[in-house]
Amino acid sequence: MTSPTTREPYSYRVDPAVPDFEDSGPITFMDGECVLCTFGARLIARFDKDNQFKICRVQTPLGQSVLAHYDLSIGDPESWLLLVDGRAYTSLDAMIRAGRLVGGVGWLLQPLRILPRKLQDWLYLRLARNRYAMFGRTDMCAVPDPRLRAKLME
Repeated sequence: MTSPTTREPYSYRVDPAVPDFEDSGPITFMDGECVLCTFGARLIARFDKDNQFKICRVQTPLGQSVLAHYDLSIGDPESWLLLVDGRAYTSLDAMIRAGRLVGGVGWLLQPLRILPRKLQDWLYLRLARNRYAMFGRTDMCAVPDPRLRAKLME
């Protein structure tokens, strides 16, 4: 299995299983049924002053095909994926990078970079595997926030 971060930039563009999509800015692929992920999507929508981010739920056909390209699945705890300039990032690394790019309260994630990678991975996996039990389920599309709706990709 190839790690998402070791794939060539924009490799999904030549994958016939991945439909064409607008990728000129950062795109987060996240669980649209997770309360915590929906909260993160709202923060991105609120603090993305340059209006550069797009958000795609992993439950959509586009989300599923992009995850499959990177050997991830919806049920995989590492399914939080960030594409920036065609490069893929997953897990806590993706969240930290997204926080830096979006600004605002996203900068609060930056101190996590000093943690050793193994500890970052351990923390992220504990949270990701238990996200439904800890925070519950929701439907990101049911959120009436117009800023968030404008960023959603299908």
